[in-house]
This record gives sequence, structure tokens and C-alpha cells, in this order.
Amino acid sequence: MQTNNAYIRWFSALSIDDVSLVGGKNASLGEMYRELSAQGVRVPNGFAITAETYRHVLDYAGAWSGLHAALDGLNVADVDDLARRAQLAREIVYGAALPAELVPQITDAYHQLHNEYGEQLTVAVRSSATAEDLPTASFAGRHETYLNITGEARLIESVKRCI
Repeated sequence: MQTNNAYIRWFSALSIDDVSLVGGKNASLGEMYRELSAQGVRVPNGFAITAETYRHVLDYAGAWSGLHAALDGLNVADVDDLARRAQLAREIVYGAALPAELVPQITDAYHQLHNEYGEQLTVAVRSSATAEDLPTASFAGRHETYLNITGEARLIESVKRCI
């Protein structure tokens, strides 16, 4: 029983047109799952957490003002200042509490995958920019990836680190 909700989109519901919703990696995985599974190619199922979830987490935590304070006026030519501000921004985002309604949606989806694939299930948790590989910029490889994740606690910790 795969259902999409406010924060989760299953691969079966994603296409390349959903880059702004779930990022390029997830949109491509959804496209492969939808198109190739129908042709008999075994593509693992999965789900994406939407970009709106990221914004909701930061809204819920009241993190925007701290991020603006950390990043407004950034001098990209000052590498030391850039590193300091980036570290502060990471701390603000990582310190943001996940909204209470988000965790069960993620763990419910994980349990659906667990039911589909069994006890040996491991998942990958990856961040995916919604503006990857534009004609004027590329962010490939600049985001977080956690492999062989098992269990709810490790899943939620990985999600927090990707946010």
C-alpha cells in the first residue's frame, strides 16, 4: 500500500518532470522505476522526501533567520569566512528538529519497503538538489549519501544529515 503524502513521493509516482519536487536523482530513479519495471527490468522500489519537506523543517524550527544571519553578506572570495559560515549553516540545519508528523511518514514508508524486500533490506539516503546540473552550474557529488542504512533510528539520522 504505497501512498504519497505531504512529505513522501514513491518512485512509481515520479518522473523527470518532478525535479523541482524531489531533485534530479530521485526524479531519475522514479523515471527508471516507472518505465523499466513495466518492461521487466528489476529496478528497486523506493521513495523520495520532497523539497517542500526541507522548507517545512526549517520553517518548523524557525531556522531561516539564523541562516540569513550566517549567510547574508557572504564574500565568496574569502575562503576562511566561507568555511566558517558554511559550518554555522550546517549546524543550524542539523540542529533543526524534525516536525512530529514527518517522522512517522518516513518510517511508515520504510516499513513498506521492509515488507516488500524482507529482513535484509538496506537503503540509501541521499540528498538531491532541485537545481542540479543546470547549464550554468553543476552540484553533482556535492551532497550527502549514506549507504546500507538499516533501522528507523539510522534512517532518521541519515535523513537529518541530508536535510
